[in-house]
Amino acid sequence: MSAENRAFERLIKIMDELREKCPWDKKQTIQSLRQLTIEETYELADAITENDWMGIKEELGDLMLHLIFYAKIGAEQNQFTLDEVINGVCEKLIHRHPHIYSDTHVNDEEDVKKNWEKLKLKEGKTSVLSGVPKSLPSMVKAMRLQEKAKQVGFEWDTKEQVWEKVEEEKAELFEAIESGDINKMEDELGDVFFSLVNFARFLLVDADNALERTNKKFIDRFTRMETAALENGKYLHELSLEEMDSIWNRIKKNN
Repeated sequence: MSAENRAFERLIKIMDELREKCPWDKKQTIQSLRQLTIEETYELADAITENDWMGIKEELGDLMLHLIFYAKIGAEQNQFTLDEVINGVCEKLIHRHPHIYSDTHVNDEEDVKKNWEKLKLKEGKTSVLSGVPKSLPSMVKAMRLQEKAKQVGFEWDTKEQVWEKVEEEKAELFEAIESGDINKMEDELGDVFFSLVNFARFLLVDADNALERTNKKFIDRFTRMETAALENGKYLHELSLEEMDSIWNRIKKNN
């Protein structure tokens, strides 16, 4: 037995013991685990953003525990077993990779993605967009919608064309602002965001991660600005905007 198999069986055994003996683990349901799983997924995303490999390793372990937990509850409810979960994804991978397990020819990763979407439609999906979860955060959802639309050819040819769309949407936003109609402003601002996400894709940049990096940068600079003000015996609200801007620019220059 390989080291990976031994480790996996050890985790399953521990999960069985916890489910039987631990008061907290015994109480959990798929509903109570849902939010915790989302939290663990975001912790993994944070570790990836930070390029923290030790953190990634830890968070992968936490997520793996959650997957085993759901499978355990599924077996208890006579819904499915862990074997069925694993074999199910194995069969799906084989079916959706005919260029590996059959005689389909592909030229590159884009052909792989297109074949994947075609196969999903043959499996009964009603739309190429149907696999995008409703509860995804808006920016991530925009990225996935655009990626899936691309697989059927609904895509710009160049990043310059995409930037023209950004400028067009920006002009429509300013028209909405002039109208004073809050609903129109919200609609048009959403269109600007959506077109910027599209532009990020053409730059091969993860739009969500780019924004998160800026969030982290802002938090770092703002808290350093608070510290700098306190070192001069003041709180930020006691400074003028010009004074705060001066501190901010000094921190930015040194960062």
